[in-house]
Amino acid sequence: MTDTAAAPTAPLRVLVYSDDIDTRQQVILALGRRPHPDLPELQYVEVATEPVVISNMDAGGIALVILDGEAVPAGGMGIAKQLKDEIFQCPPVLVLTGRPQDAWLATWSRAEAAVSHPIDPVALAEAVISLLKSRVPATA
Repeated sequence: MTDTAAAPTAPLRVLVYSDDIDTRQQVILALGRRPHPDLPELQYVEVATEPVVISNMDAGGIALVILDGEAVPAGGMGIAKQLKDEIFQCPPVLVLTGRPQDAWLATWSRAEAAVSHPIDPVALAEAVISLLKSRVPATA
């Protein structure tokens, strides 16, 4: 039996880092399970500390990293820079900045995208969709 429909794609794992559980939940609620019909379902890995970010990234299998630039004691921009410097073919990184004017700092951290607090669900979804579409093979 041949099926011409595309096979279901495995969920994309998205790491969400913030020391604030409310920020992590805002990100997850804003994106939902499937932010775009062309993308597979998202599976979230919630992380509250820098060492757990690093261990998850070292283990692999993460399609996108969302880091809270306002997290303490380790801010997301510093973690983003470290990941980009140390991980070969690091997945795309989105940094949540404290304000829109801080987007230049995200550039320094080598993050591919930045969205400012308070989290705008539409802006966040657009940025995430753009980053993830490049990671998913096109289906014809």
